[in-house]
Amino acid sequence: MAILSSTAKALGKFLAFLAVSAICGVLVAGFMMPAAVVTWGAAYGSASFFDSLPSELTINPLSTVTKVLAGDGSMIGTLYSENRTPVPFDRMSPNIKNAIIAIEDYRFYEHGGVDTTGILRALAANIRGDRQGASTITQQYVANVLKENLVAQGADASAEINGQKTIGDKLREMKLAISLEKQVSKDQILAGYLNIVFFSTNAYGIEAASQYFFSVSAKDLTLPQAALLAGIVNGPSVFDPVAHPDNSLARRNLVLDTMMQRGYIDQKQHDDAVKVPLQLKLNPPRQGCAYAVQAQYFCDYVLHQILNDPAYGSTTNDRLQRVLQRGLTIKTTIDPRLQGPAQAQVDGTAGANPDKWGTALVTIQPGTGKILAMAQNTRMLPGQGLNFVTSYNFNIDRTDANGNDLGGSGGMQPGSAMKPTTLTAWLSEGKPTNQIVNAAQRVYPLNYPWRSTCGRPVGAFDDAEVVSLGTSPSLQNDEPQWYRPMSVREGVYQSINTATFASAAGLNDFCDIQRAADALGMHNGEGHGQRADMMTLGDLLGGLNISPLTMANEYATFAANGTYCAPISITEVDDAQGKKIGGQSPSCTPNAVKPDVAKAVTNVLQDVLTKGSGYNIKDDAGHTIYLGVPDAAKTGTNQFNSETWLIGYTRGLSTASYFGEALGNPEEHLGRNVFVNGRYWPVIDGAYIAGPQWAYYMQKVLGLYDHGSFDPPPPSLIDAPKGK
Repeated sequence: MAILSSTAKALGKFLAFLAVSAICGVLVAGFMMPAAVVTWGAAYGSASFFDSLPSELTINPLSTVTKVLAGDGSMIGTLYSENRTPVPFDRMSPNIKNAIIAIEDYRFYEHGGVDTTGILRALAANIRGDRQGASTITQQYVANVLKENLVAQGADASAEINGQKTIGDKLREMKLAISLEKQVSKDQILAGYLNIVFFSTNAYGIEAASQYFFSVSAKDLTLPQAALLAGIVNGPSVFDPVAHPDNSLARRNLVLDTMMQRGYIDQKQHDDAVKVPLQLKLNPPRQGCAYAVQAQYFCDYVLHQILNDPAYGSTTNDRLQRVLQRGLTIKTTIDPRLQGPAQAQVDGTAGANPDKWGTALVTIQPGTGKILAMAQNTRMLPGQGLNFVTSYNFNIDRTDANGNDLGGSGGMQPGSAMKPTTLTAWLSEGKPTNQIVNAAQRVYPLNYPWRSTCGRPVGAFDDAEVVSLGTSPSLQNDEPQWYRPMSVREGVYQSINTATFASAAGLNDFCDIQRAADALGMHNGEGHGQRADMMTLGDLLGGLNISPLTMANEYATFAANGTYCAPISITEVDDAQGKKIGGQSPSCTPNAVKPDVAKAVTNVLQDVLTKGSGYNIKDDAGHTIYLGVPDAAKTGTNQFNSETWLIGYTRGLSTASYFGEALGNPEEHLGRNVFVNGRYWPVIDGAYIAGPQWAYYMQKVLGLYDHGSFDPPPPSLIDAPKGK
């Protein structure tokens, strides 16, 4: 039996020799004697079969890294399916060129794409029991290009590149290799190979490999570094220096031995290099927004702006592949000078809190809609510095304009921060801020005679109807002394609920509140373009969910004297060749709100910070915090004290500051009798935590943008003309 087994093995090796010889014969026949027929099986044994194989290699752009950049060009994050940064041939160290040729294809500059001598040598080695490949660098390059073409089509190329190839597959690669050598230079092929080849799941191509394993550029690779990388390509998992350092070191030294044998280095260079330890200096790539170096959640927001924009592809998957493979440069609006302080502030406000209170800051530039900062006191992944981990973005709608899930929190109840919307409607009818309304009235029953041209307001506030008809109880203010006649101005800066309803009742048309909300871009935090329904009475006091981004942008409209600008996050998108292919331009509506009306709103909101609810924005020593420049703001708190806000602005910056229950149930996670950063709060109000967060942050950044005086409103919107 042993003799028979040995004979069978020998016969198999001999047949393998004949098969390889036949391949060589087909190659010769296909290129030298097209009419000849080589006797070699029905499937592959003819020159006509070889002639039928493609000879033109389609080389698509390599899958490369997309960069997301801040407004100043600094890095936010990278997005890719393959971490690759192609570099030209002259930016590759001679060491890596020599090392890869020595170990992979030392006859590279001699053969014409297929090395028949190498094939026969490999066959002989295999007959002896040694494993040896015969693919040239050109063939390997062709195989990698074919694989990358599959990846570009969205297919799983792993089976194609890693599985068993048929003889037909090998013949195709050989023919393409020979054809390619007639079209481009050897240096171009070697450069293409080194830019495409797989080193690790963290590194495709020599530049990425150099940066990952050694934190250096490919042009600066030393001899031992280059030898190690050249050794990896034969078996990236087996010779991975991180997982298998001993295997990798042995392979590196084999490369050095081969380089010396081939005359690339002398004995001393060899001996010196062999003595060098691995000396890895790993620089893992930061793939995805979760690993962004700044503004994680803004990065994710930007990504979804791209994914939901048909300008970047016909389907969401097409857009995703474009982002992950095509090496885009996405330039954004974020200003690191604001983003850094914003992140530090939210982390400092409630960064480490076992009760999972959420904090958020988002800043809009009035007059442009540019998002300049977006921060919250959480991280996307464990181990990133805080114990509050979530993928949800507190600052944005649950969905974007196209209705696809962005991971937004869906907004929170803004409470009294909605009152400037009713004030806008009041002023739009030409009514002055100092006009007296009856804030003593607490009852607005179901049959209340609202003046409305667009339908009847929904809801009622009446103790008498609560049980029988299910209305809300009569209106409440925080303190009893405010149930009295007062000016609309005082009602806003002291945040008096009954004054807001008295203002609404005094409108010529209740529908002007809805018109004001629409003009200010107010919409429900669920997204999908759902307008903020101001025909529901409870929403006058902020009962609906609205995102901080939307709130900041409403107030930015006031700061811009009534010019509404849709929020934008992307200034430009360039392809890998630097050609502009997209971006968002400011989309503004001048006079969305009458300029004089916006000026009058600002005039009232300035009082909030000097003698109203904002006067309670105090530091730890109990002193009121002032910005020291013209500013305006409004506080907001929901009925459970679990959603608290301060939205405020200067001429150049509008910021929404939030503290509260961002993800759970605001009715259960009450903002009463709680500890935040070791301080006990019997009750939380918008001025208490969100307020100082806003003030400290704005103090740090306001000087970077316009912080001059606001334009004064006309006297007619302050005091009614005498006799009226």
